[in-house]
Amino acid sequence: MRHSELKQMPAIDVSVKRPSELSASEQDAWRIFVQADPALCSPYFALEFAQCCEEARSDTRVLVASRRGQPIAFLPLQTGRVGFARPLAGPLSDVHGVIAEPGFHIDPKDVLGRANIPVFQFHGALASQAGFRSGARDVEGSWVLDLSQGYASWEASRQQLAPKAMRNLRARRRRLEELEGGFSFVIADAGETALQTLLRWKSEQYRRTGVFDAFSVPWIRNLLEAVLRRQSDLFTGVCSSLYINGEIAAVHVGMATEKLCHYWFPAYDPDFAHFSPGLLLLLESARYTPALGHDGIELGPGGYGFKKDLGSYQVGLVAGSLGTQSIQNLSQRVLRQMAGQMRRAPLGALSRWPQKALNKVDRLSAFYAV
Repeated sequence: MRHSELKQMPAIDVSVKRPSELSASEQDAWRIFVQADPALCSPYFALEFAQCCEEARSDTRVLVASRRGQPIAFLPLQTGRVGFARPLAGPLSDVHGVIAEPGFHIDPKDVLGRANIPVFQFHGALASQAGFRSGARDVEGSWVLDLSQGYASWEASRQQLAPKAMRNLRARRRRLEELEGGFSFVIADAGETALQTLLRWKSEQYRRTGVFDAFSVPWIRNLLEAVLRRQSDLFTGVCSSLYINGEIAAVHVGMATEKLCHYWFPAYDPDFAHFSPGLLLLLESARYTPALGHDGIELGPGGYGFKKDLGSYQVGLVAGSLGTQSIQNLSQRVLRQMAGQMRRAPLGALSRWPQKALNKVDRLSAFYAV
């Protein structure tokens, strides 16, 4: 941070509000900041997404930084119940950060301190925002399909860089075209059946793989329903589906802004697994995306092969925590340091247990809004 910016900090006031409590001028400023910064094109930064989170969770808040009565930055988050604040939607958030006036660089730790929030844990903060890098312990990226030049241009680039993957996808699509009854793609499946089918498939998948069923937590279902109710030029809930021979084979629930669609929750029927319906649903979504005016589809972070094969580039993200020297922050640091020491010790597989246990507790507490 430059010296001139440091001198400005004492003049900044920070208030804590629910999204529904933001004034008309604050809402306008939020949207202006997002429109002016290409790094904030994700639906996660839309004011409407914060409003959806408030419908689903009572601890949804926005830290509003103002200077001389004018808003200059917003940090939306979930406050939790024991002092551990997290990004909007907690573990469901792939991308998050500060929404600020163009050209103004604000320290999120300073904003948190002024709002008396002791700890903010993040797992997908924009690496381009320097304030989060000071508390980062991990770095990764969110994959994006670049469709700004159209589907054909994206397909040609992927054919050059991932020829085997694209060849396999084209072969599977031809099989569907030749199949009696064929297949159909619905870009906006507004019926309740598609959403309920996705929720059932995801829960069955979690049980099969022994992973915690996120959809067993009521607020998560409520959030998806709130997102799908939003249909405007600025923010839209997305529910797309793929039918094979008249039967629903794959569903995706996500969200989109004017510029970017975020591919959030895809699922498919295991009975159709030999057709790769989930990947074909993504491919069909990519075909239609440019016609909707979107420049791309964001897949989120993760080392999955299909993301590497289909993604054009990555948006840098960091994970870590920011906080004041409080009991909560100190205890978290001690636990993580102990886990790190055990991991470096010559104990074989046993060395990974403390970190795994800590990660599991952290993840469950995030789901249950602790």
